[in-house]
Amino acid sequence: MAVGARSGHDGPEDRPSDGGIPREAAGDGGSAGGEHPPGDVPGDGSPGGGSPAQRKPRSFWKELPLLVGIALVLALLIKTFLVQAFSIPSDSMQNTLQRGDRVLVDKLTPWFGSEPERGEVVVFHDPGGWLEDAATPEPNAVQKFLSFIGLMPSAEEKDLIKRVIAVGGDTVECKKNGPVTVNGKALDDKAFIFEGNSACDDQPFGPIHVPEGRIWVMGDHRQNSLDSRYHQELPGQGTVSTDEVVGRAIVIAWPVNRWATLPVPSTFDQPGLNAAASAALPGALGVAGALPLVFWRRRRLTGGSTAR
Repeated sequence: MAVGARSGHDGPEDRPSDGGIPREAAGDGGSAGGEHPPGDVPGDGSPGGGSPAQRKPRSFWKELPLLVGIALVLALLIKTFLVQAFSIPSDSMQNTLQRGDRVLVDKLTPWFGSEPERGEVVVFHDPGGWLEDAATPEPNAVQKFLSFIGLMPSAEEKDLIKRVIAVGGDTVECKKNGPVTVNGKALDDKAFIFEGNSACDDQPFGPIHVPEGRIWVMGDHRQNSLDSRYHQELPGQGTVSTDEVVGRAIVIAWPVNRWATLPVPSTFDQPGLNAAASAALPGALGVAGALPLVFWRRRRLTGGSTAR
C-alpha cells in the first residue's frame, strides 16, 4: 500500500509502532501514536517542549572560580614571558624616573635573542656587590602573591634600573669637565640627565673597553647614582652581563599623571657612534674577498706542479 509524502519530501513515513494501526486512527494526538501540535514536539528545543538538551546556564558564582583561575594563569604567563611591573626605589634615574614610579618592563624580546642597546633604560639583577648594603623590606603574604603573578613589583629581588651607555665592543670614557664619549663620539646627554648635573665630574672614568656580552650603565641623576663607575673594582670592571638583564623599561604605568613612554634619546642615534665596528668591517670584507683568490691560486700552483 502506498503512503503519502511528509514535510514536502518524497518517501515513506515511519511505520506506526502500535501494531500497524494507521496514524489517522490513533486518536487526537493525545495517544502514543498521534501527531503532536506544532511547537510541542518532544526534543525540538521549542518553549513548549520538555527537551533534555535544554540546560540551565551555570550561575555566575559557580563560574567565578574558573574565571579567576584562568586570569591568574594568564597573569603568570604574562609576567614570565611578556611584561613585568617594577617599582623605582631611589632617585638615581631622576628626572626620567621618580621614586615610587611603576614601570613596565618588556621581557619578551630577550627570549628572541635581542640584546640591550645604547640609550635604553633596562632592569637588571644585582651582578654581585652593587646592592650589598641595601635593605629590602619584608613583604606580607598578599604582596608576595601579587608579586609572584606580576600584578605588583617584587619586593624581594635585588634589581637595579639604569640607562645603557655602551655595549659590547664599545670604548667608553669620561674625563672631568668633559662629556661621556662612546667610540670617540661625545654624547649630548643634557636632554635626559638631571638638571644641573655634570656628565661625570663626581667620578671620571676610562677609557674602558666593554667586553662582548656586557654593557656599561649609568643613572640619569649622575651625582646620585652608584652605577658602573663605582664598581670597577668588581669582576667585569663595572660592566654588567647581558644575562643579568631582565628587560627594557618601556613605559611609566603608575601613577597615572606620570604616564609616559621611555624612548631612546636621539644622541645615541648619531652617525659615527658605531665607528669601531664600521672600521673593522672593510678589513673583514677584504679578508673574506681575498680568501677565495688565495685558495684558487694555491690550487692552480699545486695542480701545475703535479702535472710535471
